[in-house]
Amino acid sequence: MLKIGIFLFSNDLRVADNPALAQASHEMDNLICLHCLEQPSPSSRVRAPAKLSNHRLHFLHQSLQALDKNLKQHQQHLLIREEPLLDVVAELITLHNVSHVYSSYNAGWYENHQWKVLTSRYPGIVFQQQHSHTLFDQDQLPFAVAELPDSFSKFRRVIERVEINAPESTLTSIAPSPLLASHHKLSANSHKAIGNGIFEGGESAGLRHLSNYFSQKLASSYKKTRNGLDGMDYSTKFSPWLANGCISVRTVIAKLREYERDIESNDSTYWIYFELLWREYYQWYAHRHQSALFTLKGISAENPRTSFYPERYQKWCHGNTPFPIINALMNQLNTTGYMSNRGRQLVASCFVHELNLDWRYGATYLEQQLIDYDTASNWGNWQYLAGVGADPRGHRKFDLNKQTATYDPNGEFINHWQGTSHLATLDSMDAADWPI
Repeated sequence: MLKIGIFLFSNDLRVADNPALAQASHEMDNLICLHCLEQPSPSSRVRAPAKLSNHRLHFLHQSLQALDKNLKQHQQHLLIREEPLLDVVAELITLHNVSHVYSSYNAGWYENHQWKVLTSRYPGIVFQQQHSHTLFDQDQLPFAVAELPDSFSKFRRVIERVEINAPESTLTSIAPSPLLASHHKLSANSHKAIGNGIFEGGESAGLRHLSNYFSQKLASSYKKTRNGLDGMDYSTKFSPWLANGCISVRTVIAKLREYERDIESNDSTYWIYFELLWREYYQWYAHRHQSALFTLKGISAENPRTSFYPERYQKWCHGNTPFPIINALMNQLNTTGYMSNRGRQLVASCFVHELNLDWRYGATYLEQQLIDYDTASNWGNWQYLAGVGADPRGHRKFDLNKQTATYDPNGEFINHWQGTSHLATLDSMDAADWPI
């Protein structure tokens, strides 16, 4: 009897260095490769992902189409469905007598909840997961996940001694699909998503960018340029493809080590590795703290003192605050779906300190907009800035005037992104001078 399995693609939209896909291909006679584009409904029990912006959708659609193209080179194809994942998997299990379900581990609370629901509903089916979104497998960690160090510095000191495995060898074959190749396409409405022209989704595009970056020797000056606000060359720009799993972080490290061996090894190349370790820390931070990633008090003992002013929130979202650098950064984000790391720190600090808003609303807005949105990195960094996360020093507040003078001294970025076109006051007042 043929063994038929389902592979659930999520944050691993690639064929290369995909351990769970390799395992499924080795163990199954037939394999259904599935991705669900559902827009989850809000739930009182589980925090569902935010609705995707046009920029995020466009990059995701490109990545899915590229994945389908790569799968076809192995006589496979990608089944894309827009219904809820739980319903689609139930349908496929019934129609095809599925015996195994595979996926990569995901740091997202919602994605893990879905996996738990599936495993509880189908006790007779084998469910298998492997790590593909992190540098290390769980069994490589020198501590239990529940004992994750409470700061990045402590984490780095122990994890730097652990050897990073090389990317897995390229798959030579994938178990064929039992479905006809005329599978469901993205709907007409899906194609209305607007791209920014900066990044192209997909595994091949990600590998091209990786190769181009290191061929230009930009890595040798990364530490000096990494705080730039605009352009393609000041930082690596690996994050869109890493976040969607179009390339693996182990592939990036392998290319970095090759550059250090053949071209140059210095403080800048180390700093690329250093920041990939920050990313790694937040992945395990999300696995460790799970639903606490989305709560007001985060992993701290008390809720922060904050409130919510809808008008302030809207002005922040639309780049209409009294702070030119914030306006410029938000205009950049809304136009392109991207913002520099320095910019993300500044808009988050403004949101928490100058506007005194509930940090979760800011984190959710960036979740909607960023094409390189990564659950662990986004929410972990917002907790860090809000003083409710992995930071023993508490709140991180940036002086916006000083930051502007340092990173945009001539006002070029602010002028380009029209940071001074509105400059509204924070609040409208009623007759008694209370904020509306």
